Amino acid sequence: MQETTQNAFGFAHLWASGDAISHSVAVILALMSIASWYLILAKAWDWWTMRRAAQAVGKFWAATSVGEGIERLREAGADSPYAQLAEQANCCNHECEAVTGRLASRFDPAEQMERALRQQLSGTQAGMENGLTLLATTGATAPFVGLFGTVWGIYHALVAIGKPFAANSAQIHPMRARAAAEVA
Repeated sequence: MQETTQNAFGFAHLWASGDAISHSVAVILALMSIASWYLILAKAWDWWTMRRAAQAVGKFWAATSVGEGIERLREAGADSPYAQLAEQANCCNHECEAVTGRLASRFDPAEQMERALRQQLSGTQAGMENGLTLLATTGATAPFVGLFGTVWGIYHALVAIGKPFAANSAQIHPMRARAAAEVA
């Protein structure tokens, strides 16, 4: 016969002996951890694809035409920000040449090109920075959520010590463990 003993320091015991507040702290910390790891991995992937796309910039300048250069940039990745920037510049160049008699023809083509490139750069930068606010907020608040869970666990341990005939180490150690586990 195999005996099953419940580990007083395990997560199952922590969850079973916890109340709504300790469950909430554990769930909040788990969600913060999942969101943080997702953003860390997603931003690492973005950084890696950006570095790979940057290697194609030299091929762009070695091309014999703008169209060929854009194709070389696309080879590094279909969503390469360098390819998008070159495509935006090429489109703006064609639009500046094609407009006559319209309001756009009254503006300096260099200013129109600069505006188009700034818009493309702003969009790319916003995409690269997406999610960093959540990551920073999580990093700033998670220690305090964990500290609250610790204080809550210590409070329950002290209440148990204060009960008559409860100052038994078999009862106190799991509560200390629960307080420590809520920090982790």
